[in-house]
This record gives sequence, structure tokens and C-alpha cells, in this order.
Amino acid sequence: MSLLLCVAKLSRSTFYYQVKVQSVVDKYAALKAQIEAVYTRHKGRYGYRRITADLRQAGQIVNHKTVQRLMQGLGLKSLVRPKRYRSYQGTVGRVAPNLLQRQFDANGLNQKWVIDVTEFKVAGEKLYLSPVMDLYNGEIVAFETANRPTFELVSKMLKKALVRLRLTDKPMLHSDQGWHYQMPQYRRMLGDRGLTQSMSRKANCWDNAAMESFFGTLKSELLHLNKFASIDELKSGITEYIHYYNNHRIKLKLKGLSPVQYRTQAVSP
Repeated sequence: MSLLLCVAKLSRSTFYYQVKVQSVVDKYAALKAQIEAVYTRHKGRYGYRRITADLRQAGQIVNHKTVQRLMQGLGLKSLVRPKRYRSYQGTVGRVAPNLLQRQFDANGLNQKWVIDVTEFKVAGEKLYLSPVMDLYNGEIVAFETANRPTFELVSKMLKKALVRLRLTDKPMLHSDQGWHYQMPQYRRMLGDRGLTQSMSRKANCWDNAAMESFFGTLKSELLHLNKFASIDELKSGITEYIHYYNNHRIKLKLKGLSPVQYRTQAVSP
């Protein structure tokens, strides 16, 4: 041994230190594997806070700072958010007052809904998405897609959403001042069902921040993580993502539950 150390020009203390270092097992190896598994299962959509919540939900006791540090070491990080489609075309009908007043919390289901339209571009074509969200749990109640941002896009979505309501449910429905929501036909659909209309102030996206946040998340986690060769592929991807968002993607404000899990828990006896 002494001869080998001499030939290698390595001191005895250095040699045994390296042997000791190599024999030490990475105490975070299992946790790293779990983090990578959660990150992969959610297709890279989770940051360290949601991964921490997911691990805790599975019974793992872990600090979010530890998860953040390990994710940095593994090269796992979140994505940026893109711009949004704007449907404002001036006053083409009646503008409703801003009754929501940025109060994005609700005490129960079907009290406050928000809607909007966003645009996607794939392979030189455009696709428009019109969803409605319940502010109680952030669930996408209904949605519709179309190749053009017509009134029919919004009306079809609204018909799907209204079917979900009980006779006693009369939520406030908040939107921006997009031309769709100023139309007499749209106001009539709300009035016939007893819904109250609310609108953001002109050119003030923060008045509908909950839906803005959903659009940003959807585009970051779907459009920027996948390559879509056609509009049909994108439509299928949106349908799959919204199912994932409602049923599986946890929200920290919902105590680490998905929107559907939170709703189910709320209505359980």
C-alpha cells in the first residue's frame, strides 16, 4: 500500500479520505428519485412548492427549502408565461359594472364564475379557447374551442356551464369588456337564468386575474412543453390538460388538493 501511495504521489490521509467519501451513501438519493418521479408524472409542470405538497400528501415529511435545493441541483425549474389574446373592440353593446371588485374568493360552489377567451397559434393556424371557472375551487366548469373567436364560441361554452347549475344556483359571472359579453344575446342568456353580470374595467387585466392566471399556467404547462403539429392535436391536448388540471393538478391554496378533490371533500357528508 505504501509503495502504491508513493508511486501515485498521494498521502495516506488523502487516500483514506477519498475512500470514506466514496463509501458515503447520498442520504437524499431516495428523495431525489421521488422528486424526479413527481416532476415527470406532471410533465415538468410542477415547481418546488407543488412537488413538496405532492410529497407531503403521499406521507413524505419534507421541507420545501430542501426540495427547492435538490431541484436546483437536478436542473428542474418552472416555465415563463406568454401574452394573452384580447377581445376588447370598444363599446359595441352594454358594459356592466365591476361587481366582482377583485374579490376572487368564494365561500361555496357556484357563487362566482369568471370567463374569458384566449388564443393559440399552431402550424400557421389559430385556435380560441373559451372556459368558465368557479372561483370557489378554481375548477374549469365548462369550455369550448373554435377556429374563430365568434359569439357562438362563447354561447356554446355558456350553455354547457349552465347545465351544471341547480335551480337555486345563480352565480355572478365576471368577464372583461370583450365584445362577446356586451352582446344582447349574451346578456339575455344570463338574465333568463338569473345570473348577475360583472365586467372588468377597460384595459385592466388584473380585474380578471384568476382567469389570466389559468391561461398563463395552461400555456406554460401545455403549449410550451409539447410540440403540436396541427390544431386538432392541440384541441385534444387542451381537453386532456383541462381534465388533468381539474382532477389531478394540486393547488396550494386548496390545501394541496386538486379542484375536483376539494369540491368532493366540500360536499361530502
